[in-house]
Amino acid sequence: MRRFHSHGPVDKDIHFSVPRTDIVRQYLDQLIDHPEKGGNYFTVWAPQQTGKTWLTRQVVQEINHRYPDQYEILSFSLEILRDISIPENQNSDEIPNAFSDIISEKFPHEPVVKNWKEFRDMFSRNRGLWDRPLILMIDDVDILPSFLLDVLVGQFREMYLDREANWLHGLSLIGVQAVLGVDSQRGSPFNIQRSLHVPNFTLDEVTDLFDQYQQESGQVVEPEVVGTVYESTKGQPGLVGWFGELLTEKYNPGQNAPINASIWNAVLRKALFVEWNNTVLNIVKKVRMGYVPNVLGLFSRSDVSFSVYTEWCAYLYMNGVIVPDFTDESSGITSVCRFSCPFIQKRLYNALTDDLIGDRLPMLAIEPLDDLADVFGGETLNLPSLLDRYKTYLIRMKAKGLNPFKDQPPRTDLHYTEAVGYFHLYAWMKQAVEDVCVISPEFPTGNGKVDLHLKCKNKFGIIEIKSFRSHARTQSGILQAASYARSLNLTSITIALFVPLDDVSVLASLSKEIQCDGVVVTVVAIGWT
Repeated sequence: MRRFHSHGPVDKDIHFSVPRTDIVRQYLDQLIDHPEKGGNYFTVWAPQQTGKTWLTRQVVQEINHRYPDQYEILSFSLEILRDISIPENQNSDEIPNAFSDIISEKFPHEPVVKNWKEFRDMFSRNRGLWDRPLILMIDDVDILPSFLLDVLVGQFREMYLDREANWLHGLSLIGVQAVLGVDSQRGSPFNIQRSLHVPNFTLDEVTDLFDQYQQESGQVVEPEVVGTVYESTKGQPGLVGWFGELLTEKYNPGQNAPINASIWNAVLRKALFVEWNNTVLNIVKKVRMGYVPNVLGLFSRSDVSFSVYTEWCAYLYMNGVIVPDFTDESSGITSVCRFSCPFIQKRLYNALTDDLIGDRLPMLAIEPLDDLADVFGGETLNLPSLLDRYKTYLIRMKAKGLNPFKDQPPRTDLHYTEAVGYFHLYAWMKQAVEDVCVISPEFPTGNGKVDLHLKCKNKFGIIEIKSFRSHARTQSGILQAASYARSLNLTSITIALFVPLDDVSVLASLSKEIQCDGVVVTVVAIGWT
């Protein structure tokens, strides 16, 4: 029986797969374009583990099928250069030895090229290596240092402008970001606006994959699980394959039992806290490489503008951390930043909580003799009382000269300091009640809203974390919270409202309890300075 696959290209004979005919056709059409006059030189890009290599292999097969003997095809990866240091040569016409070696290894007749003229001569119609049009596809070009990539694409651009003299019919450079000019002083590689973005799976494609599993295994995967896999990953191919592996192999309840919502919830928790995944680790690593303040802002704000001309925004987009979300132009913002999928958002939230707060608070979260009887003793969870303990904890910290909002790296952006509160409250909550409650951060609207879901035996409650902007926004947030609680059949919900001051009278005025169409909304104002 075939299986799910999450690392490396999929083989349809041994892995569940979908044909993705539309993107294969787009890729093929751009390469071939005019069979007699020439194809395009363009970039193929997407974050890691989205199927770029698989897609290239499908296109090679399709060219061989449609155009037998019409084209030479050379497709190879620069992965072998990943851990090799390539120094910038003083003589700009010389080709670095490591790159020359890979040309000798991958090109026909093992050519030895020492300079860029010899490189261009390989493609010449008069003295080159081929006797017919060439389709060239180079994967993992991001591995090249920017100076070498600049020079390389410059050679290809010269060939593009002198196509009658060379055999290079179509060219694709495949990678994540550098191929689009992000790290290049020259900008776009070919000064032409052609690129192909590899999209995520659609819901239909994810459903197809699990249908194949059910047909071959005979085991039922409930539709709710398939839909949740898609919603949690937004169809990111590597993550879909990974969850397929976890659900149908490692945590499979047995062929005679269905894979249902209960199994999914258990697998999701393992995936969030226990299981290793290279795609996720790579994304977390990218964020930690100087982009933590930008990502923190996305947890506390929903109006961060998206623009590929903003360096941090473009970098996080091309590495699979965020995506653009287009909004009503009348608002003045045409697109805003959103996390690429809920699962990545949760993994980042947990990772950044550990980075910012650590795995242990500097003092006990709850006073030693406090049994929290008023929190857990009633018919429902008394979450406002729990937040009062958090406010007391902040007071105890300040009495010892500690402040979670000031002990972070210096930064003038108040949104950064404010966002720390979203993580600190979660870290405190885990140490305060995790022995009796399961605490899960949820992000029902993407950015700018964090909910802490608490399940304590047979009791359930929600704390919405918000930032004070204005009275009007606070009132609107109360109505939205009530509506959200009703959608979950809850009769109460609590808002933790972070306010940028310590004035006790103002905080007391902002803290209130309101009845909204059968839902009790309690606002607990928390000062931060």
